[in-house]
Amino acid sequence: MNSFGNLYRLTSFGESHGPGVGGVIDGCPPGLDLDMDFIQSELDRRRPGQSRITTPRVETDTVEFLSGVFEGKSTGAPIGFLVRNQNQQSSDYDNLKDVFRPSHADYTYQQKYGIRDYRGGGRSSARETIARIVAGAVAKLYLNRLNVDIKAYTSQVGGVALENDYRIYDLSRIEDNMVRCPDPDIAEQMIQLIQEVRYQGDTIGGIITCVIKGTPIGLGEPVFGKLHAALGAAMLGINAVKGFEYGMGFNVSGRGSEVNDQFYDDNGTIRTRTNYSGGIQAGISNGQDIYFRVAFKPVSTILRDQKTVDIHGKDTRVKARGRHDPCVLPRAVPIVEAMAAITLMDYHLLSGAKLMSK
Repeated sequence: MNSFGNLYRLTSFGESHGPGVGGVIDGCPPGLDLDMDFIQSELDRRRPGQSRITTPRVETDTVEFLSGVFEGKSTGAPIGFLVRNQNQQSSDYDNLKDVFRPSHADYTYQQKYGIRDYRGGGRSSARETIARIVAGAVAKLYLNRLNVDIKAYTSQVGGVALENDYRIYDLSRIEDNMVRCPDPDIAEQMIQLIQEVRYQGDTIGGIITCVIKGTPIGLGEPVFGKLHAALGAAMLGINAVKGFEYGMGFNVSGRGSEVNDQFYDDNGTIRTRTNYSGGIQAGISNGQDIYFRVAFKPVSTILRDQKTVDIHGKDTRVKARGRHDPCVLPRAVPIVEAMAAITLMDYHLLSGAKLMSK
């Protein structure tokens, strides 16, 4: 299952310590202007080594397009692309060859396939998300023509959290700090916490919030193709994600009279007075803001001594070496945006295909 999407479809390939990672995008309509500077800037938001709270691995993550692009536009053919790995230190993983790291992919990959690439986690590495960023950037360029805007931000790290909902904050300030939080004071607390955890050889998790404005009404299917289910699948397929909620999410224990979104006529446009539904009702977008939260666990690789077993089941201990993120959230923000963009573009194309078939 290395492909995601229906009409707009991404197939990714590559490993963390192989020659490179890349993908093939199928279903992109012809004639789309592909702003290469924008696509590269999206990769730069995800790349390692961008601040003192991310892994110091140095990669430019420069994308090479191999097919499907001519004179700066998509041709309608499959778009093949590659990002070459340049700064691997595979020897950092030699001590992990015969042991199973706690909460990592080592054991399940070994049991399922009988073989695994222990260098940086191989296929299970978050470096695979490079392909998602490229496909997401192309999707954003498509959605820009529809005036759809997608912004994600770090809303919680450990116990440090934003207290208000997204409407209170200036989301244009997300890139003003290295943790990608729209509140500068809370951002500084988050940064300090991440640094403290890093000095202790540990890692920490948190939450990313995503807001989508301008979504056309009618995206999503009423039964098994619900838009929120598709977004949930997109988010839960990201490395280290453990939870997804949209709209009021898990705060559903109130009364219906308190959380029903009442309709009203706004000069000829029907809107809702509230948006507890998170912009999606009965699995279909209703034109209001779509907002959701994604929970990320702490990175499994910690620089501490841990108990485990080796491939023979013998008790042993393991301590990771090398360069690792103490917190995945700052670099995961553009990944969340990318997967949201891929999903929305896919469902917009599905909606158009259905209209054409009538």
